[in-house]
Amino acid sequence: MPNKFTHIDCFSGVGGICTGLHAAGFNTLLAIEHIQSCVDTYRANHKNVKVIHNDITKVKAEDILSFINCEVDLVTSGMPCETFSTAGSTSRSFYDDRQYLFKEGIRIAKIVNAKMILFENVPAMTTKLVEKNGSRLIIDELFDELVKEGYKYYVTTILNSADFGVPQYRDRFFVLASRFDWNLTVPIAQGDNHVTVGDALFDIPNVQVNSKTENRKYLNRSNEYTALMKNDTFWKLGKTTKELTYHKAPNHREGTIERFTYIKQGEGLKNLFSKFSSSEIEELQKRKVLPRKWYIQRNRRLIENSPCPTVTSHCLDEFIHPIHDRALTVREVARLQSFPDSYDFAGGSYICPHNAKEQDKYEQIGDSVPPLLSYAWGMVIKKILEENK
Repeated sequence: MPNKFTHIDCFSGVGGICTGLHAAGFNTLLAIEHIQSCVDTYRANHKNVKVIHNDITKVKAEDILSFINCEVDLVTSGMPCETFSTAGSTSRSFYDDRQYLFKEGIRIAKIVNAKMILFENVPAMTTKLVEKNGSRLIIDELFDELVKEGYKYYVTTILNSADFGVPQYRDRFFVLASRFDWNLTVPIAQGDNHVTVGDALFDIPNVQVNSKTENRKYLNRSNEYTALMKNDTFWKLGKTTKELTYHKAPNHREGTIERFTYIKQGEGLKNLFSKFSSSEIEELQKRKVLPRKWYIQRNRRLIENSPCPTVTSHCLDEFIHPIHDRALTVREVARLQSFPDSYDFAGGSYICPHNAKEQDKYEQIGDSVPPLLSYAWGMVIKKILEENK
């Protein structure tokens, strides 16, 4: 039975929102994304979705309407967060057109006369000023634009992914807006029984560092979360999970591997600079076990019996496996983001410099909305639409 609710995916990335909404019963008609590697991955997993590969500000009404021949229920808009984020980025200090990209989601919704819009971003979006030393907030501009364009009914919330079955603490700010005076609701947390890192990686075997080979065979064990990640019927992607994919350990220098041996669960690179004496630090630096300077978020060993910290586009450098002395594989990171095991990360290199134009597979995953969080929104929005036929 085809999904009966329709969706347009703005700033689509590799399809985190689409994947969750599809499982909830939505049919994505169109996606808009400007990074080629993300477009490639999106198309590999959502073959029936038309993808416009372009800067969204250059997408015209006729480009969109040529693909739309039915009513649109929902437009989602997860615009880039760099201009709002306070997590180690200097881009928040810039006051430019990026902070107004929310207008593009509203513009697309107006073109297709969508019933609802869902915005997603970091909570720091709510505190960003329009201009330095000013008094007006960007979020006020968003609300005013919604009212001006006819989406005057809206609700806001901050949700943590861990409360919705994702093995990750990840706070995100949402705005759900509608053209109609409906009873707009938000997902309700499932409780405190969070999925842990250990739960997420339960059936994934170790892979040897620097082996340059993948281990494609699951461990012969399962739990509720791992079964869900392999439940092709739930995800409705038309794909079959047969073996592990994208499970290859990154290469590490001998000094880096030694460094990892000193880091316990819950610790990071920063802790080593207080754990060792100044003479020991100097000796370790000479042997290239420790770097000359440390970064707060670097080389954090995950805690097995807890959800992980926020998975970011820098996750390759930020996380160490809770047990093994290596960084995570692409599939392990995908598990922490709740991407199903059938998901292909087709675009871009396995690993490439972070300042490259394309996104490697770790960046693609780290920049995504966790599909299970999107699924929770899909179930809530579907209920709203069903109640207001």
